[in-house]
Amino acid sequence: MIQDIETIDEFLAHRTADVEEAVRTAAATEIMPRFRQLAAHEIDEKSGPHDLVTDADRKAEEFLTEALVKLLPGSVVVGEEAVHANPATYEAIKGEAPVWIVDPVDGTRQFVHGDPGFCTLVALAHRGVLLASWTYAPARDQLAVAVRGRGALLDGEPLRAGSPAPGRDLEVATSHPDYTTDDQKRALLGLWTAGVSPRACGSAGLEYLAVARGELDATAFSWEAAWDHAAGLLLVEEAGGAHLTLAGEPFRITGGNALPFTAARDAATARRVLGLLSGGA
Repeated sequence: MIQDIETIDEFLAHRTADVEEAVRTAAATEIMPRFRQLAAHEIDEKSGPHDLVTDADRKAEEFLTEALVKLLPGSVVVGEEAVHANPATYEAIKGEAPVWIVDPVDGTRQFVHGDPGFCTLVALAHRGVLLASWTYAPARDQLAVAVRGRGALLDGEPLRAGSPAPGRDLEVATSHPDYTTDDQKRALLGLWTAGVSPRACGSAGLEYLAVARGELDATAFSWEAAWDHAAGLLLVEEAGGAHLTLAGEPFRITGGNALPFTAARDAATARRVLGLLSGGA
C-alpha cells in the first residue's frame, strides 16, 4: 500500500498522463458509442425520474475502477454507481488509502437526452486532501487537469479564473430547488437580488470548469456527494478560485459541511456569494 505523500507525489509527477489515457479510453469505449444510441433498456431510474443511470455510467465506472487501481496499487475507488449499490463504500474517502473519486458520467440527464453537456470526473485524494483531478467532456473533446500546487490546464493551456468585471451582474449556477431542503431554499433565495443573475446548474463538473475558465462567476450547491465536487473544486482552486461553505470554511470532501456552499472565481466573489447565502438562511 502507498504509505506516504511523497510516494503519491512521485506518482503524480510521472503518471498523470496514464490517468488521462484511462479516462479518455473509458469514454471512447463505454460512453461515446452509447451517446445518442441508448435503448430504453439501457436507462434506469435511481431515486426518481430525474436521477438516471445508464449502461454507459456502469460500464465506464467498472473500466475506471480496474484501470485506476492498477495504476496506483493500494488505492481504492469511490464511484457514484458503486456507492449507490453499497453506500458503505463511501466511507473509504475518510480512510488511510489513496482514493479515486469517480463520476463516470456527470450530467447523465443531459447524456440521456443527447445533449453534449456531460463529462467524466476523476479525482485523487489522500486523507481528505484533494491532490489531482481530471475533467473530461468527451462530446466536446475537452480535458482539464489540475494537480495541487502545480496549477490547472485545459487541453494543455493554463487556466486562470480571474475576477468578475466591476459593475456587472454576478452569474451564479445554483442547485435546482427540487433537490434542496426548506432551509437551503431560503439560503439560495438570497441570490435573487440586484447585481446577481442566478440560473439552474447543468453538469456540476462543467459548471466548475466554467468557473475555472472565467466564464461563470460562481456556483451555489446544496449537496455533498464527493464525486460531483471533488474534481471541480481542485480545478477551481488551482485556477486561482476559492470555495466556502455556509460556515465560512472551505468545502471538505469528507463531509459534514454547512450547506449550501459556493465555489467562485476569486476569494472576494466567494465571500460575496456566501454573504448573500447567509442573508437568505
